[in-house]
Amino acid sequence: MKTTASIAIGTVLAAASCFAQDKLVFKGSDTLGAKMVPQLTEAYTAEGNTVGFEIAAEGSSAAFSNLLAGTADIGMSSRDVKGEEKDAFTAKGEELVEFVAGVDMIAVVLNDKNGVRDLTVKQVEGIFTGDITDWSEVGGAAGAISVYTRNTTSGTYKSFQELAMDKRDYGSSTQKMAGNEQIATEVATNPNGIGYVGLAYADKDGLRSAKIEGVSAKPKNSDSYPLSRKLYYYTVGQPEGEAKKFLEWATTSDAAAKVIEAVGFIPNEK
Repeated sequence: MKTTASIAIGTVLAAASCFAQDKLVFKGSDTLGAKMVPQLTEAYTAEGNTVGFEIAAEGSSAAFSNLLAGTADIGMSSRDVKGEEKDAFTAKGEELVEFVAGVDMIAVVLNDKNGVRDLTVKQVEGIFTGDITDWSEVGGAAGAISVYTRNTTSGTYKSFQELAMDKRDYGSSTQKMAGNEQIATEVATNPNGIGYVGLAYADKDGLRSAKIEGVSAKPKNSDSYPLSRKLYYYTVGQPEGEAKKFLEWATTSDAAAKVIEAVGFIPNEK
């Protein structure tokens, strides 16, 4: 017959088993979720960590909607949280906790056959708002400009609007793409194309990154490049268990920094 003590121990172990965290669910930014986070999780697993991962790169807005709904453990965002998004958590008595995942530079990419090498922020604003519609207006060969942007759920869409467009609306003829890779592919195949991508997606055959105000989109120029931004992870409340362990590793370890650099982003300074 089982003793009271053994029954109690069994109950505790069963409860622990029910609440064991065997998988971390990431949802949000394509900029983080398409390359950087998958490669970080591979490196983390290679170090002997056994937690599983589910990663859905649906755009930064999805980070906050899924965290609010309880369908993600970690949100990925290429922009900081909006006031109204934070208020939604406050209304539920919950707190969002922010972690800097690294630094990105939004590269303005052109087809490599395009003769334009340098753009001012004002010219970029004009192109993406529709004020400038022909390459001859910015020193290039005559030709109608084809403008590719991210979709409205993207954090990069919002960040670019703030950093490069003085918060103005995008032009009505801009073509919205689901992710960085799609923009890079379209511009690489269209001699009159222009778009923007996270730094990790700018190194593609057929593409050239324009200098902005004379500054190249290279990691060494992150402090002076006009279109630099931070990337973020978010959790509801202070992370615990596997989430805490992974985030500490991903934001502070030398191993994670090497992965972030290899992908094409800039790790946090220590």
